[in-house]
Amino acid sequence: MNWPYEMRIGWRYTRAGRGGRRNGFISFISGVSMLGIALGVAALIIVLSVMNGFQKEVRDRMLSVVAHVEVYGASGQPIEDWAALGERLKQNPQVQGAAPFVAAQALIARGEDMRGVMVRGIDPVHEADVTPLGAQLKDGVLSRLQPGEWGVVLGSQLARSLGVQDGDSITLVTPSGQTTPAGVVPRLKQVRVVGIFNAGHYEYDSGLALMHIDDAARLFRTGGPQGVQLRLADLQQARALAAQIGGELGLDYLVRDWTRTNATWFDAVQIEKRMMGIILTLIVAVAAFNLVSTLVMTVTDKRADIAILRTLGASPRSVMGIFMVQGATSGVIGTFGGLVLGLLVAFNVDVIVPAIERLLGLSFLPGNIYLISRMPSDPQQADILPIVVTSLLLAFVATLYPSWRASRVNPAEALRYE
Repeated sequence: MNWPYEMRIGWRYTRAGRGGRRNGFISFISGVSMLGIALGVAALIIVLSVMNGFQKEVRDRMLSVVAHVEVYGASGQPIEDWAALGERLKQNPQVQGAAPFVAAQALIARGEDMRGVMVRGIDPVHEADVTPLGAQLKDGVLSRLQPGEWGVVLGSQLARSLGVQDGDSITLVTPSGQTTPAGVVPRLKQVRVVGIFNAGHYEYDSGLALMHIDDAARLFRTGGPQGVQLRLADLQQARALAAQIGGELGLDYLVRDWTRTNATWFDAVQIEKRMMGIILTLIVAVAAFNLVSTLVMTVTDKRADIAILRTLGASPRSVMGIFMVQGATSGVIGTFGGLVLGLLVAFNVDVIVPAIERLLGLSFLPGNIYLISRMPSDPQQADILPIVVTSLLLAFVATLYPSWRASRVNPAEALRYE
């Protein structure tokens, strides 16, 4: 190919390594720089992919219990005709299902044990349209929730902490009391455990109780459903769609999406991922700026070559371009080598990690301690593309100063002792 001579000479300097001990050492340093960039890029891709995997696992388990969007009546007023509201909302192609709900906090007492819980009143039939857990338990546990029978379904951790099983009776204590001649006393209701669910998310398994919506409305005196749950075709569009629905419904309704309902967790994950990306990017930056020392040594070693090129008519800009090509080539090779390595590991974490566990005889994620017993990974283009671009930019910036120094070499001074 008829490439510009700057590129051909720069590529030749990149491959230099057989021209004596000094050239071999410079080539070794250049190889170490490329390896450092590759390892930094690979580490950044692997770590962010694993963090995405954990985020996806926790998010999916959380959204197996809660809906993507919740619509409440303004000022705590009940929604009288939830079915009509649900049909209106389902006219949006993004909305795939709607179901009514009642949500309130209460205490569950069993003997001397007492736990604070979130009681959610649901329609067992329509709940399957909005949550995977409802669809999974529709024909089993949830079918036992019948209006007027005061049954309750508890999370597995909650049932274990209270020591209850199917058929046991427990007492629900509501926060709003009733006025009697003796003063205000809490309202108590004896209910029967008709089932236990396991969502795989500790917060819900240890603090959620499900009741039939009619029983919950009577118990908490809401006068009907407090809101409507919605399931979307794309959960990532929940925040934008919630804002759109809120604008369409006006001030009579309050709309919240799952990122707002779990804002603390969602924001913490985003901040942690951002900070981890910054820390690992510094590793890539250190490796990229190792190119500075490599190019400075190359410029010192090639002073005679630079002087000859200058006497043959090469401009300072051409000389600068030669060494920028050399540094940029190292950066490109290191970056794309790290990209290939990182993706190879990220897409095979489920194979590599168990192999390491068997080799070392240990378990990184014991099933009896962590909710997730395997190392998840979810490489995303939105993370990988900035990593590659940042690495290439850092490598390019690292070439500027040594290349500028090369362009400033005086031919007469360089050839004086040659």
